[in-house]
Amino acid sequence: MNPVLYGLPNCDTCRKARNWLGRFEVAHDFVDYRANPVPAATLKGWAAQLGGWEKLVNKSSTTWRNLLPQRKNPGSDPEWTLLLKEYPALIRRPVVVQPDGTVSVGFTDNGFKKLFGR
Repeated sequence: MNPVLYGLPNCDTCRKARNWLGRFEVAHDFVDYRANPVPAATLKGWAAQLGGWEKLVNKSSTTWRNLLPQRKNPGSDPEWTLLLKEYPALIRRPVVVQPDGTVSVGFTDNGFKKLFGR
């Protein structure tokens, strides 16, 4: 089973991550989470594993900055999952899910070297 990289095909960071995986010959699957929405239960599991919704959501994004102020303070898991369903670009990119279920977010060269043992 391969690691799964969740992201957006036109995202520069996702492209860098995919190029890195190709360069180091790491077999992986890619899921465009705008075309294939991630189920609410999966999003909740990712957030829990990462240490909370704030670790999963990119609050420095243009999408976040353009949200109405009342949308920026979800108070419950259903509110967070609804927000991410409406605005999938809010999810930090890329999300990497290892075959054992371990989740990580973001891309750096050193981070991926540690993550994939290269």
